[in-house]
Amino acid sequence: MKKKRSTIANTLLVAAMMGTALMGCSDNGGGNANGGNVQTGNKEGNSGTGTEKAVTLKILHNWNGSGTGDVDVTPIAEAIKEKTGVTVQLEYTKGSETEKVNTIFATQDLPDIYTGPAWGGELDGIVKAAKEDQLVDLSDKLASYPNLSKAIAKENVPPALYEKAIGAFGDKQYLLYQNQPASDKDAMDWLYGFYVRKDIAEKIGVDPQSVKTKDDLYQFLKKIKDANLEENGMPVMPLGGFSNGWAVGIGNTMFYGSDYQDKGDGTLEHTFFTKPYEEYTLFYRKLIAEGLLDPETFTQTDPIAKEKINQGRIAVLAAHFPAIYDATKEYVKSHPGSDFVAVGPLERAGAEPNRPVDLGIQGNNVTVITKACKDVDAALKLLDYLASDEGFKLVHYGVEGVHYDMVDGKPVAKKEFFDKFAADTTGKEKKNVGIGIGFESLTGQDRTNTLGGDIWADQERVAAMDQARAILRPNGISVISAYNAGDVIAKSPQWETLKPSMDQIGDVWKEAVFAKSDEAALKVINALRDQMNSTGYAEAIAYVNENLKGKEVVKLQMAN
Repeated sequence: MKKKRSTIANTLLVAAMMGTALMGCSDNGGGNANGGNVQTGNKEGNSGTGTEKAVTLKILHNWNGSGTGDVDVTPIAEAIKEKTGVTVQLEYTKGSETEKVNTIFATQDLPDIYTGPAWGGELDGIVKAAKEDQLVDLSDKLASYPNLSKAIAKENVPPALYEKAIGAFGDKQYLLYQNQPASDKDAMDWLYGFYVRKDIAEKIGVDPQSVKTKDDLYQFLKKIKDANLEENGMPVMPLGGFSNGWAVGIGNTMFYGSDYQDKGDGTLEHTFFTKPYEEYTLFYRKLIAEGLLDPETFTQTDPIAKEKINQGRIAVLAAHFPAIYDATKEYVKSHPGSDFVAVGPLERAGAEPNRPVDLGIQGNNVTVITKACKDVDAALKLLDYLASDEGFKLVHYGVEGVHYDMVDGKPVAKKEFFDKFAADTTGKEKKNVGIGIGFESLTGQDRTNTLGGDIWADQERVAAMDQARAILRPNGISVISAYNAGDVIAKSPQWETLKPSMDQIGDVWKEAVFAKSDEAALKVINALRDQMNSTGYAEAIAYVNENLKGKEVVKLQMAN
């Protein structure tokens, strides 16, 4: 979901670490003539001795919103240089990521290494650069860099991304892949769901975990409204969200499994054309009509949403857990016992009760070495080290013995630094060490939980999240590896004319839920259906079905 992606983008921060550029011999991106034997040395890629030929490489971290601390060269950057011989200069993007990737290749103002979003226009720009021979073909080198090779193995990449980019160039290999979970244990599950204030649930006498079905949820909200609760003379709304309607619509999973549904004959239909979508829309229209859902949720700003929360005026919130925890912390502190607890778990359309929750998780970054690179082997050595277990721990935890210690095989933060980071609301103390900056985008497969978890996290927050996970994920999770029909329809010949119509689905849904009657709501939906059909939907969905014939397709998916 967009809110989630925005959060990720804000946490993938970079530092600009300036150093004296040391000129290396160039063979137009083919690798330094004297550096061909610079390899990782072992499967972990951590055999640096500090005696390698020094080289400075520029990395463009193409994420808008990235930032830095107050220190140019961090302790982590110094440790990376000691291990690999590479001084890194990190540049970060302040404007449009898509515009940036297109501009650097058009103007040839190229970094040695580029890393950026693994989707959208940013990915399209990298695929285009590969087709134009502006990137280094790594196919004859990757055997020496196992950490990088593992991350782009077909079984470790979402199939649509593999077909479009990672494995799209025959026997040539241009793109590396970062941050895809190495296992389900490492998947970042944001725990989207409905959460209720514990004290309100107790007041109305309902156990939040007894709410399972669509009707249960409706009756639960109705009971809250009928209690006529007030805070400081203002009525308490049964259900609310954050800004612009995020993310009150997550009840959709009670009605349908994913954006594309099997019609019963093995072919797919976009859910917008189905009966369950109508039922979902009319359910929410009913919530608004009966005063069970705050109608201002769809137009309010984030500050207004958080003001309502801090005033205690929302009983149930729909969003992911970290957003709810952070937004309610102030109110809970002054009103003990008012913390939000998970509702459910609610039924999922088409899912067996004991089925793990299906999460569509994709890594954050694709990384490439441009033809402007001064030393390709040094770049690969750097990237392979960062993607090793040792490199991963260095970038995420700091320098062992300085910032953290290994205790019983697990990393434990030094109290001095934990307290310093916790007290710093700007985040700069952590960035000045080199944690939370651009290197995190280059650490290969995500092994955060496998290698020890987030040792710098607020431990009360972690405990609360674990409690929510125990409720909402009783059967665990499963990272989706099937094909997503949405990726395929975007390749159809009709996509250019169809996309503007499909982009209206969200706005039309909001219009429908505010309609005066069920009939009026369905009329709004049918009008857009007609528009989609007139702009190529029938042909586009036929293209989808033809191209997905015989392939495993996503039919169940929860927001993550």
